[in-house]
Amino acid sequence: MLVKSKTGRVFELPTDEEDARIRAGIAQDPDTYELSDEDFKRLRPVGRPRAAVTKER
Repeated sequence: MLVKSKTGRVFELPTDEEDARIRAGIAQDPDTYELSDEDFKRLRPVGRPRAAVTKER
């Protein structure tokens, strides 16, 4: 399935069969795991923190 983003980029999403194989591979790999919704909530944004005072143009 092709999906178009707001910026116009086109992504090809995996089919249900491909997604099932991906999840099975994750489950079999002892070095990784799939993140839950609660895990995503605990993640912090990556990058520099926003400045309290910014420059004026």
